[in-house]
Amino acid sequence: MFRVKKLDIFVTKQFGLLFIGTFFICQFVLMMQFLWRYVDELIGKGLSLEVMAQFFWYMGLMLMPQAFPLAILLSSLIAYGNMGESSELTAIKAAGISVLQSMRALIIIVIIVSGISFYFQEVIGPKSFISFRQLLISMQQKNPEVEIPEGIFYDGISGSNLYVQKKDMNTGMLYGIMIYRMNGGYEDAAVILADSGRMQTTEEKKHLLLTLYSGEWFENMRSQDVAGSANVPYRRETFSHKRIVLDFDGDFNMQEAGWIASDARSKGMGKILHDLDSIREFNDSVGHQFYNEAKMSSFMIPHISKQDSLKVVEEVAKDVVNFDSVFSKLPPEAKQRVMKTAVNEAQVVSSDLEFKGDYSSALNSNDRAHMMEAINKVTLSLSCLIFFFIGAPLGAIIRKGGLGVPVIISVLVFIIYYILENTGMRMAREDIWTVWFGKLLGTCVLTPIAIFFTYKANNDSVVFNIDVYKQVLFNMLGIRGKRHIAMKEVIIEDPIYGADAYHLLRINQDIAAYSAEHQLLHLPNPIKVFFRPGDDQTIRRINDELEETIEDLSNTKDRTVLTLLNHYPVVATHAHTRPFRQKWLNVLSGLILPLGAFFYIRMCRFRLRLRKDLHTITQTNEQMVKHIATTYPQMPVTLEELERTPFITELLKAINNK
Repeated sequence: MFRVKKLDIFVTKQFGLLFIGTFFICQFVLMMQFLWRYVDELIGKGLSLEVMAQFFWYMGLMLMPQAFPLAILLSSLIAYGNMGESSELTAIKAAGISVLQSMRALIIIVIIVSGISFYFQEVIGPKSFISFRQLLISMQQKNPEVEIPEGIFYDGISGSNLYVQKKDMNTGMLYGIMIYRMNGGYEDAAVILADSGRMQTTEEKKHLLLTLYSGEWFENMRSQDVAGSANVPYRRETFSHKRIVLDFDGDFNMQEAGWIASDARSKGMGKILHDLDSIREFNDSVGHQFYNEAKMSSFMIPHISKQDSLKVVEEVAKDVVNFDSVFSKLPPEAKQRVMKTAVNEAQVVSSDLEFKGDYSSALNSNDRAHMMEAINKVTLSLSCLIFFFIGAPLGAIIRKGGLGVPVIISVLVFIIYYILENTGMRMAREDIWTVWFGKLLGTCVLTPIAIFFTYKANNDSVVFNIDVYKQVLFNMLGIRGKRHIAMKEVIIEDPIYGADAYHLLRINQDIAAYSAEHQLLHLPNPIKVFFRPGDDQTIRRINDELEETIEDLSNTKDRTVLTLLNHYPVVATHAHTRPFRQKWLNVLSGLILPLGAFFYIRMCRFRLRLRKDLHTITQTNEQMVKHIATTYPQMPVTLEELERTPFITELLKAINNK
């Protein structure tokens, strides 16, 4: 049975306060990023504070499900990073509680947050989207002098179409103006041309005052005297300066936007699944209709019945009728008529197919949009759990709190998720990828990462230890460190100089024998390197004996001995024989030619380095033995004398017996 413990309360407090703070930060960042898309709808419109408050309120409700995962990622990473940095996590582990057990209260909280995220997407999100889109459309109709585009006819003013070739946003001047006024129908139409002008709203914001310069006015005149006549009188006026008043309500009015309800983002999960069946049934019926029409049209010949058309098709298939020979017998005028008719029919068929293709693409896009929105409601809620199992283990591993490293890692993880999610969504929307693959791409990539980090953190594995990766890189590139043997402050036993000198001389003999047997300057056989097992046991034994001797001599107080000890190189006992210790890795690298060539060249480089190391060891051994003979004259220094020494004799017997 789950019981609330003091540890659960402690971890919840650590996480809860950070989650509240990071949530508002993430919400603010997302709103600012979203605001840049609609900044043109807000600037210079004279919107009231109430309208602006509604705009930001609906925007915030829409973005809350996206802020939840990022806030959970950042807060969990900081919380466990702080506990690791202050050694609280170490105390928790010392008490026998694993990292995963310490997360149990937070897991329940994150599941609740995931449910809240789904509720927002299911209930609050669709209503907020409808209200937001309706408010945005209404804002676009506010103060049209700012919204008039360049090079496009603008019909936002009732009864008029306005065309502006160029705008100057600094001065507010409009250039290349063309106005079509259709207040009373075609018979009362007016066309106004002007080189430049300026548009302003009246003080009561019920009309637009348009000041025009250097233009002409063409206007049809409705006349009762010429009723029933096909001719309509008109007037033409040339002006250098003219003011026109256009009817327009400049106040903010909420526009009707019933079409928004058909958008997938304005529906809950149940509504989407219900409408998806209807959409697919309608798409299938349209597809069958297009197929039947195409099948019928392929057997139809103009001005011939269906039965006769089928008969002609059968005769053509049997080579009974040859259209080329029939066409060649026609007179030139008939050939031109036939070719013109064929071209016209081909254009009609091409236009019909293009229209049907665009219509089918629109229907399929609507189907995919509903599927994507349904999947998005689940994946966005599930991302709260995924981000938690990435953030909390990462915090326990890196053990860095605050807003430095956690923020950087959180941003990197979220950028990866954002790129995968948007790439998959775009590919699925354009029908390049399937909807399921595109929408689940980010979730499928991050879920194994979350499992991996949770496993590593729960087992105290080192993942982000830079020294480990640095050592692996150095081993691959053949880079090694140097010995740093310093004088010890406390020495329990002094070195046995006679025995150490004996071992050094024996090592020199072994090195000489090894160098004579193994020609390190010769290229090794690739077959033996990659496809036959075996290590160099001789070099390993020599290195082990050398390290034991160095360990014994490091207990000296003689500075010359310490200096000579630091001259000994760190010998790699395996890299000169084969790339890997596992046989299957060697075989695999040998079969892959570029990889095998790299490791073969690397191994040759290690053989040359081993030859140099053995030469250095031999010289250092000789210097060490000479120093011992000079500093400690009572010690025998030749191998024959050492072997005749009773102490060494007893030591050799003990070694051989061992």
